[in-house]
Amino acid sequence: MTYDAIIIGAGHNGLAAGVHLASKGWRIGVFEQADQPGGAIKTAEITRPGFRHDLYAMNLSLFAGSPFFAAHKAALVRNGLAFVPAGDCFATAFPDGTWLGVSQDLELTASRIAALSPQDAQAWRDMVAAFAADAPHVFALLAAPLPSRAAMRALWQAYRARGAAGLSGLARLVLSSPRDFLDRHFHSAKLKAMMAVWGLHLDFPPDAAGGALFPYLESMANQSFGMVIGQGGADTVVAASAATLKEYGGELHLCSPVGEVICSRGKARGVRLADGRTVMARRGVIANVHPKNLFGTLLKGDHAASRAKVAGFRAGPGTMMIHYALSEQPGWAAGEALKRFAYVHLAPDLATMSHVYDQAMAGLLPETPVLVVGQPTALDPSRAPAGQHILWVQVRVLPSKILADAAGEIDETNWSLAKERYADRVQALIERYAPGFGKTVLGRAVASPGDLERENANLVGGDSLSGSHHLDQNFIFRPVFGWSRYKTPIGKLHLVGASTWPGAGVGAGSGFILAKMLAGA
Repeated sequence: MTYDAIIIGAGHNGLAAGVHLASKGWRIGVFEQADQPGGAIKTAEITRPGFRHDLYAMNLSLFAGSPFFAAHKAALVRNGLAFVPAGDCFATAFPDGTWLGVSQDLELTASRIAALSPQDAQAWRDMVAAFAADAPHVFALLAAPLPSRAAMRALWQAYRARGAAGLSGLARLVLSSPRDFLDRHFHSAKLKAMMAVWGLHLDFPPDAAGGALFPYLESMANQSFGMVIGQGGADTVVAASAATLKEYGGELHLCSPVGEVICSRGKARGVRLADGRTVMARRGVIANVHPKNLFGTLLKGDHAASRAKVAGFRAGPGTMMIHYALSEQPGWAAGEALKRFAYVHLAPDLATMSHVYDQAMAGLLPETPVLVVGQPTALDPSRAPAGQHILWVQVRVLPSKILADAAGEIDETNWSLAKERYADRVQALIERYAPGFGKTVLGRAVASPGDLERENANLVGGDSLSGSHHLDQNFIFRPVFGWSRYKTPIGKLHLVGASTWPGAGVGAGSGFILAKMLAGA
């Protein structure tokens, strides 16, 4: 069996690469070890029948705004892709019984901020207006390989449109910590907390350099464009991509783990499957896997220098996922309006975020976790039986290996033994913000950092980011210097996925960028 290109792994970046190359006439074979495609995008009934939970990713806004979706929108929609918009995007609930949130209606958001600080409300409006001018240049850079002429063109166009001051402002944003960026623009501690928590969706505590960009982009993009989730589940992206791949003539092979990348004379020639079958590739092999798994498992022979490089590629902190089946939505003490929001963050201030991050990185179970509480059935009731709900809870951040419990309550240091007790701590925290929550629970499923890695080997140590995004591992340094254009030291062997630029998130960035580079358009 011979293809033009072989893709290892049917995560959304691998599927995006396959779809685009197949649309250009390439014969594509995608080989996935699991019995379903998707990688870290999966939806399943894991608590009770009829309750459909997004096991990992939930927010599909990056995908909806991606160049890949723009290029293949007609085919993806024809094959079933559908989004559900959220006009009320994200909010933070505070211990004093108040909340602050971003809705797509600018006047509504600004009025909430004005109640805290009229000066901050005007600064928010000014930032939104500036974002409208800066967004095309920022997104053009995110959609370009690094380094490349396209990236230089994006910077040049930003310079022409915004001048030296505007370009230096963008550079300062990219290098700033969340705290420094937020202190420059706002006064309200609650507004700063509401924005800064987006840094912990990656691995940026308030004082980490380079962490300002994500809080800025998420806050401004949600204000400007809203948020979307998948109709019926995030797996709508996967099902539509797989069907589009097939429509374009590509092939998806499930339950087909790759055992080895076949190389000769310094180039990748194909793969050997775990069952012994050999599959050849005329133009190259694309690995949608973590670089440590590529060089530690799939490449045999003498690759010591490359293995040494990827050995230094740091994982981000671990993540826990908790999925609830509920008889009703949480009764948020801060107000009924919180029930409308896609996300409710439980991260009351920058000090808490810093404390949680420091504890997790020291191997401690955080005393008071930071929670991202997703409310998909507030937007899409089809995911649960009539009148009932699901809750998607991501615990950020946790140690991949437990040394001790910061609260001194949990003795176990093995995640398989500690996870339910730590989930009880999480549930107790939700209860403080939503009294009576426990009485609404019909079912609960907990996935620890160890469970995440067992389910998906690319989530090393339960790191949902496939590698820290700190400055020394981002941009041209992702995953290591010299490999940022999706290349490896082996000819015709390419690497895509969250471990490569532009990093984590459901945006199909690396897969689509590489496919365009290979196809010439």
